[in-house]
Amino acid sequence: METRIQIDQVEPNAYKAMYPLENYLQQSQLSKTHKELIKIRASQINGCAFCIDMHTKDALKLGENQQRIFLLNAWRETDLFTEEERVLLQITEEVTLIHEKGLTSDAYKKALEVFDENYFSQIIMAITVINAWNRMAISTHKPLGN
Repeated sequence: METRIQIDQVEPNAYKAMYPLENYLQQSQLSKTHKELIKIRASQINGCAFCIDMHTKDALKLGENQQRIFLLNAWRETDLFTEEERVLLQITEEVTLIHEKGLTSDAYKKALEVFDENYFSQIIMAITVINAWNRMAISTHKPLGN
């Protein structure tokens, strides 16, 4: 893979401008499990090796089950995920693939049945933020961390 610029080194202030969003998410009501499921699933869809590597390691440190991580991209085909997590993953996929059909009315309605408006808003913000990180890491071929 070709070496490319690293925004965190070339434009550190631009990179650091993302941190307040991360801080907001850390202070949010989102459970740690939900945050990591969102980050891993969006990163899988986008093909972001850097973020998949980082967030699967983070999830394992938080006590996430390896089998759930291994089967995350086939979540519809297993009963390892709760109904709440299934709605969360559907929203993550639809917002990440926004160009296909947007967030469908069906997913939107299910989300409001399962989550209150604040939590649902925080989910959308978490999906938006990881998608931004994915785009930076993929565009610049961000090398894997240790």
